[in-house]
Amino acid sequence: MHGEILLAKNCSSKDFANGTGVSRLPHLITGASKNSKQFSLIKEDKDSKARLGEIQTSHGKFDTPIFMPVATSAAIKGVHVKDLNENISPDVILSNTYHLYLRPGTEILENAGGIHKFMNWKKNILTDSGGYQVYSLSNNRKINEDGVKFKSHIDGSYHFFNPEKAVDIQRLIGADIIMAFDECTPYPCEKSYVRSSMHLTHEWLDRCINRFNETKSKYSHNQVLFPIVQGGMHKDLRVESAKFISSKDLPGNAIGGLSVGEPHEIMYEISEVVCGILPKQKPRYLMGVGTPGNLIENISLGIDMFDCVMPTRNARNGMLFTSEGTINIKNEKWKNDHTIIDPNGKTFVDNSYTKAYLRHLFSINENLGKQIKKRISELKNIHNTI
Repeated sequence: MHGEILLAKNCSSKDFANGTGVSRLPHLITGASKNSKQFSLIKEDKDSKARLGEIQTSHGKFDTPIFMPVATSAAIKGVHVKDLNENISPDVILSNTYHLYLRPGTEILENAGGIHKFMNWKKNILTDSGGYQVYSLSNNRKINEDGVKFKSHIDGSYHFFNPEKAVDIQRLIGADIIMAFDECTPYPCEKSYVRSSMHLTHEWLDRCINRFNETKSKYSHNQVLFPIVQGGMHKDLRVESAKFISSKDLPGNAIGGLSVGEPHEIMYEISEVVCGILPKQKPRYLMGVGTPGNLIENISLGIDMFDCVMPTRNARNGMLFTSEGTINIKNEKWKNDHTIIDPNGKTFVDNSYTKAYLRHLFSINENLGKQIKKRISELKNIHNTI
């Protein structure tokens, strides 16, 4: 990967979405390698805070910055493993603890030998703790200091997650990188609630660390735990949380509670503040982000890792990212357009199909159309981070 980083130079995310204002800035300077056990900082950009790094796990190395496709329930929708390996070729994917806990369940995953063997994936996997999904069930959950009682969206059954259980479940799933259990606050939200929620997240982190340290991996590979910075859209709380998280000296650090409806400008302000505090020698993971413009802006602020369901979700609804902007392939204007999808694209799907053909597939509800669009969306976000 270690070529140029795409950065937005004197442009906004809107400019990027419209296909303008983006330039390649190869002004990366080599510095002394700052190694923790898992992360090596390789190069830094002279004109921004973008950097190139490398993360080592038991399932191999992956370069940063990186976008992680989301395999929520051990599958990226509509993409089989062979295609994932050979065409999309991510070095790390993300799965979700909440969904895997409900289906297929930890007993089946343990009997399979962990998630890697279950889905025949030989590279890296990160699991989030389920905290965000519990947050999204705001009408069907109750939170207290011990944990969260929630109602399954599948069958209405009740379940309980706490920090210890979140770690235990992720041990059974067997991802390479696992996340601490946290509470994500909505936007907007009263500052008093955000403050108490942040302190609860910090208390839960200490419990996660204790549980992680007193347990071992179920399988033949090592696991690492990442904590999560919270604090809503309040800079002072974000500073407090980032300092607390940094003091734990874990192998990497995540930023949660963004991309929950706030303006992009606020997201970037919070990212900048937090990145200024989190240790330089550890990878920084911005959870749930995002659009191509979001990736570019946050890379320039020092973010190393991203994930988002948006590429595949957009694809299922006919939205495509191209070098000339976002298009809705369902629109009538593409019905008789026999030009390729993206003349400036670098992936095979950009040049293999026409807009008219792709629109036709979508109009007859042919799954091939959705698969093509998913490849376009995932590949665009992966290539935009390298």
